[in-house]
Amino acid sequence: MEQEKTTINSPLKSDPVTWVEQYADYLYRFAFSRLRDEEIARDLVQDTFLAALQQVSKFEGKSSEKTWLTGILKNKVADFYRRQASKGITAIRSAETEQQNFFDSDNGHWNAKHAPQAFGLDDDNPLLLKELGGILNGCLKKLPALWFSVFSMKHMDDFASEKICIELKLTDANFWVIMHRTKLNLRACLQKHWN
Repeated sequence: MEQEKTTINSPLKSDPVTWVEQYADYLYRFAFSRLRDEEIARDLVQDTFLAALQQVSKFEGKSSEKTWLTGILKNKVADFYRRQASKGITAIRSAETEQQNFFDSDNGHWNAKHAPQAFGLDDDNPLLLKELGGILNGCLKKLPALWFSVFSMKHMDDFASEKICIELKLTDANFWVIMHRTKLNLRACLQKHWN
């Protein structure tokens, strides 16, 4: 009897009434940094709140509300990546064509025109770092959807390569080719736009 009384009087593990006020901005920034689209980020945050509301009775309080909601949002973002991956085949072929001449076909070395160059970046200058960040975001926007999905899941979300392959239905070889081509394209774009 005593035990039942404690459970009845125990505080709620999650309070949906406070979610928007407490977590909406954080979740939006999280989604936007991975999706590059304000409208889609807002939609996924709303979907996250809706899914959490439907599952609130299953929230056990083993993690904070913020961590739980972020986990739901990560799944929503992964679902978005999967949908984009299935649409992105023609954009990938176009991007592959753009980089065909990066290497010499005879010896496999960089062509002089595309060889890596030093950025000349002063790590202590916050204005330069901010400018480089803006250029990098612009370069990320130019990537095909599948490439961006793979890159952001690996380098922003810290997913294991195996999990990315499972989530996006890629072979191990496809994953590494996409990562390689993404890095080549980002490097070329950064060198082109960074003076």
